[in-house]
Amino acid sequence: MDIRKAKQEDVREIVRLLADDELGSKRERNEDPLPETYLEAFKQIEAQRGNDILLGIEDKEIIGCLQLTIIPGLSRQGMKRAQIEGVRVKQNVRGKKVGEALLKEAIAHAKLEGCGLVQLTTDKQRIDAHRFYERLGFLASHEGMKLSLEGIKE
Repeated sequence: MDIRKAKQEDVREIVRLLADDELGSKRERNEDPLPETYLEAFKQIEAQRGNDILLGIEDKEIIGCLQLTIIPGLSRQGMKRAQIEGVRVKQNVRGKKVGEALLKEAIAHAKLEGCGLVQLTTDKQRIDAHRFYERLGFLASHEGMKLSLEGIKE
C-alpha cells in the first residue's frame, strides 16, 4: 500500500469512503453530481498550511483516508498538537493494517512538524474503533463534547 496526500480529483472517492458505514451514510451526501460543498471544503483544506488528507492507495484504488491538521497553541507551553479526523478504511480491507499504516504515517508527520501530542475524536458508537486506537497507544483521557450549529440563530 502507498500513502499520499489527496488531490482534488480524489474528493469523490473520499466522500464515498466517508459515507460507507452506518454513521457516515447518515452524515454524508454521496450523490452524483457531488455536492459543491465537498469541493469547496477540499480547496480550503489545501489552502491551509498543516491541513492534509492522507490516502491509502492499493492498485490505484483509494482504500483508506484520514484528515490530519496541525494546530499551534498556547496551552502546554506553546505546544503544537495534531488532530486526526475522518478516519475510514474500505470495508473489504478492514483488518489488513490499512488504518494502522495511515495512523502511523500521520503520527510520523506530526512528529516532523514538532507536535507534542496527537489527538482524535471517535464516535461513542464505534466500539471497534476505540479498541483499534487503544491498541495503537491512544488513551481515552478526556471527555469530548460537540455543539451542532445547525439551526442555532445568532
